[in-house]
Amino acid sequence: MKKVTAFAPATVANVSCGFDILGFAIDELGDQVTVMRSDSPGLKVTAISGDGGKLPYEAERNTCSVAIQAMLDQLGIAQGMEIILEKGLPLGSGMGSSAASAAAALVAANALLNEPFTKKELVPFAMEAERVACGAAHADNVAPSILGGFVLIRDYQPLDLVKLPVPAGLHCTLLHPHLELNTSDSRSVLRKQISLKDSTIQSGNIAGLISGLFLSDFQLISRSLRDVVAEPSRALLIPGFYELRENIKAIGALGSGISGSGPTIFVLSPDKEIAIMAGKVSEDVFGKIGLGLDVYISEINNNGAYLKEEKI
Repeated sequence: MKKVTAFAPATVANVSCGFDILGFAIDELGDQVTVMRSDSPGLKVTAISGDGGKLPYEAERNTCSVAIQAMLDQLGIAQGMEIILEKGLPLGSGMGSSAASAAAALVAANALLNEPFTKKELVPFAMEAERVACGAAHADNVAPSILGGFVLIRDYQPLDLVKLPVPAGLHCTLLHPHLELNTSDSRSVLRKQISLKDSTIQSGNIAGLISGLFLSDFQLISRSLRDVVAEPSRALLIPGFYELRENIKAIGALGSGISGSGPTIFVLSPDKEIAIMAGKVSEDVFGKIGLGLDVYISEINNNGAYLKEEKI
């Protein structure tokens, strides 16, 4: 096999109360990466589209090549490869843009090498790309982008991933306001310490959210979509956030929160009809404050990254 193309989906990380330990994947929206064998040594990013010229071509800085290099280092081989990245996700959006690039690159390169690793075994390599992209090797975007569905990161030392069930009918509305919010800026506003009271509330909510997924209990999911750790600081960076929260609850949505580090907001709904209504309500809220908005409506993607094309 000389050339492989793979696609990896957008993701929602944190999921309100699951700060750095929970994420889920979205359908259709994502990045595509083609990886080709090369007779020349090293990794080369030969083309990038859809990024507005913002992403680096240097192999040590691009998330695609960083992730593949981590995999090659683990294998102890020095196979040369060329990489083409087609961005379908906006940068600095809170939709797991860097994670999707790394995930697609790894799935393609893994296939090119006759799949020495399982999908789950690819996650640590993608985490190294996240370290380069945002300074923290977190897995709550890369794990669901590779594996699909809801994924719990129970622990990082050692990495312990748990794929959670997805209740039938559950839909997500992703709302991407036209403003860019860097992960580093969003992390800088977080509190360094939290109270015992907030820790207890957050623990109860994450336990309730996970229980709601297992039980297909939408009301329990709704009651649990509350973040007292990161959201109070980050919401101040997103105009219209709290007005939107109140309006979507009034139409029957389960709840909302900041996707990753923002500015994208996610809304969970018990069915597609309410998910569509949530998008229309959101356009009204952001329209009043003069902020453009992209709306994506999706079921939860339970499959994750996948091969699109193989050429022998």
